[in-house]
Amino acid sequence: MAEAKKTSKKKVAEETPVEETPKKAKAKKAEKPAEKPAKPTPTEARAVAYNVRVTPRKVRLVIDQVRGKDVKVALGLLRNINRAASEPVTKVIKSAAANAINNFGFDEDRLYIAEIYAGDGIKMRRYLPRAKGSASGLVKRNSHITVVVKMR
Repeated sequence: MAEAKKTSKKKVAEETPVEETPKKAKAKKAEKPAEKPAKPTPTEARAVAYNVRVTPRKVRLVIDQVRGKDVKVALGLLRNINRAASEPVTKVIKSAAANAINNFGFDEDRLYIAEIYAGDGIKMRRYLPRAKGSASGLVKRNSHITVVVKMR
């Protein structure tokens, strides 16, 4: 009688499906490699300078001079522009060109400024003391400068 119980337990054990161990599950995943879609090749590189302490209006006067030019020509122009905004604009253009060359392998001689724009940054509100103990408002503006370079 004891033997009959043992054999029936064995039959039940054989009939029930055995769950996969984690090692077997990993082996199945390794068998069929999941193909990832190929990343598109980058066509542009960008750089952004946030909260530059020059007003956007003054920055726009400078960036209008270099929009659409080759990077080397633009940097040559900026060296000769006598404006406060020319230094931060130069830095951002150099940064965008370095991103293009080092990160994406673009050719340095064929880079040009595809987009360049300046937007409003944070506005620091201050007050200016006036006569008879009064005060008037003063807004110190900052700008965000964005440069996008592409290869010709």
